[in-house]
Order: sequence, then C-alpha cells, then structure tokens
Amino acid sequence: MAEAAVSSIDRLKRRHGRPALQTRPWLKLWPVLLVLLALTGVPALAALAGEPFLIRVFTRIVIFALAAVGLNLVLGFGGLVSLAHASLFGIGGYVVAILAQHEVEMAPLGVAPLIFSGTSDLLVSVPLAVLAAGLAAGAMGLVAIRTGGAYFIMITLAFNQMLYYFFVALQRYGGEDGLQILANLHVAGIEVTDRAAFYYACLILLGLVLVAMQRLVDSRFGMVLRATAQSERRVAAVGIAPLRYKLVAFALSGAIAGLAGALMAIGQQFISPADMAWTRSGDLVVICVMGGLTTVAGPVVGAAVFLMLELVLSSYTSHWHLPFGIIVIALALFLRGGLADLPGLIAGRFKPGKAGETP
Repeated sequence: MAEAAVSSIDRLKRRHGRPALQTRPWLKLWPVLLVLLALTGVPALAALAGEPFLIRVFTRIVIFALAAVGLNLVLGFGGLVSLAHASLFGIGGYVVAILAQHEVEMAPLGVAPLIFSGTSDLLVSVPLAVLAAGLAAGAMGLVAIRTGGAYFIMITLAFNQMLYYFFVALQRYGGEDGLQILANLHVAGIEVTDRAAFYYACLILLGLVLVAMQRLVDSRFGMVLRATAQSERRVAAVGIAPLRYKLVAFALSGAIAGLAGALMAIGQQFISPADMAWTRSGDLVVICVMGGLTTVAGPVVGAAVFLMLELVLSSYTSHWHLPFGIIVIALALFLRGGLADLPGLIAGRFKPGKAGETP
C-alpha cells in the first residue's frame, strides 16, 4: 500500500508539471520575494516622512503576518479552521516574559527536580517559546484533528478559552493585567533597543518562514496535506495516514504562531491575556481569507491591509467596525481568492483584445 501511495503522488507530480518546478523553484518564490522587497523600504520611508511611528506599525504588521502564515498552513492548505492560534501566540509571548521576569527576580523556575533559571537572552528564550507553542499545538492536535468541520472549530475554541482563563488566573505573572518585561532583553549580550534593527530582524524571520513554507507546500508533505483537505478518505485509501500529516502541520503552525507571539512580547515589552482572546484568532482567520488562502504570501498582504484599515478607520470614528465589516464583505464577494487574485484580475483586464469586450 505504501508503494501505491508513493506512485500515486508521483503521478500527481507529473500531471501538474512538478519536474519543471523542481528545476526552477524560484518561479514559485517570486511573490514572496516581491513582498519582502517592498517591506524592506519601510524604515527609509519612515525617516523621509519624519514618522518613526511607521516602523512600529509595520513591525506589528510583520508579526501578525508571521502568525497568519503559520495559521494558513492548516487553514488554507489543510482545510482546518482553527480558533486556537491566539492562545499559541500568547504562549510564545509568555515564555519570553516569564523567563525574563525570573531573571530580574533571581528566582528559580519550575519544581524539583526540573528547576531552571530565568534568562533574558533571546537566543535561549525565543527557541524555548517556539518549542513550547509547538508542543502545546501538538497536544491540542492529538484531540482536535480526530474531528472536522464545526467540531474542530469548537474544540480549538475551547482550548483557546481554557488557556486564556488560565493566564487570567495566573496572578504570579500579572493575571488579567498582564506581565511587563523589566529585563534588558538581548541577543548574546547585545541589547534589543533599536526599533529599525528589530524590524529588520522580524522581517528576516518572516522571510525565512515564507521561503520554508513555500518549499514545504510544494513538497510531498504539502501535496498530501492539500489532498487531505480535499478528501481525507481518498488519501487513506492509497495507504497514507492523513492524521499524522494533519498533526505535524498543526504543530508546525502552532510553533510559528509561538514565534510571532515571542516577537510581539519583545517589541512591546509586555504580554497579557488580551493577546490570547479568541477574537484574535478570528482576526488571524480574517487576515488569511483577505490575503488569499491558497497562496503562501497572501497572509502577509492580508495582514498589511487588515491592520492599515484598522488604523485608518479607527482614526475617523469609534464605530470603525461597521465600515471595516463592509469592506471585508466586499472583498469576499468580489475577490474569491483574496487580495492575491487582484494582480491577475488587473492584468487580465488590460490584456490585448480585452479592451473592447463587455465585462
């Protein structure tokens, strides 16, 4: 059965022109590189405009884009609508903040025999944050991925709410008020203070995740994951265990969300249960849908549009949710593939021979 599964996947690759993509993988990466190139000019633009606040805004956009790219692995390519990613985002932030807090207090962390010292070295705390979020996602996935549809949504929502209220009740680390990071966070002794440098660090991490995600989606793993989203029974019929692929994808997705949460805690020097509210999970889902579920770089565009709309509309009215909702509905109606479809639609509109046609 395993040999039949491999041969079936190989036939799919040949049918869809996989060998051409193997010789020229950059063809699939150009949208990712284009998005990253556009974002590199933000600090220079902020300096020219005399608006350093723009760096903070786009740092937030990059961090949310990173979380949305992680979610899109299971949402856009795995067909799983998760409302647990805000809690995984928060776990990443709390790991960094708690480790820094214990270093300031010079208090050990854990219980015997597992006792650790706190640290503000991001080379230690950020990987631990990614690991903690990935393990938490794996534990959730062991329960959630055995279901589907509305049941999967409700289980992930329940996990999110349990973790949210757990940290609300955790008075040792600020409870509902959140936890301020008082330690001087650093990377191997170099303090993280320059906002432009931190922005570029976040952008580099986003770029690495995007490139790795594109390669993953184009791999055999990605093909099986997409096939599972279409028909789990057919995948199982050729001898592949779809639950394993879904579990690994969910754990990887949670680890990326944890990385984004760690970066958020570093950037704002603060983390609170508000960052774990289920509404944030909903925001990430909307970002993915707006950007494009079937593309790797789509969530980055979705994050930029989502947060810029929120910033601009909220500056005009406190009831900004109403026009924002109308815009989201319009995008869903007229751009079924998200904003990622917009360049193709514009190019098709102005192709030779199209000008005289009635739309």
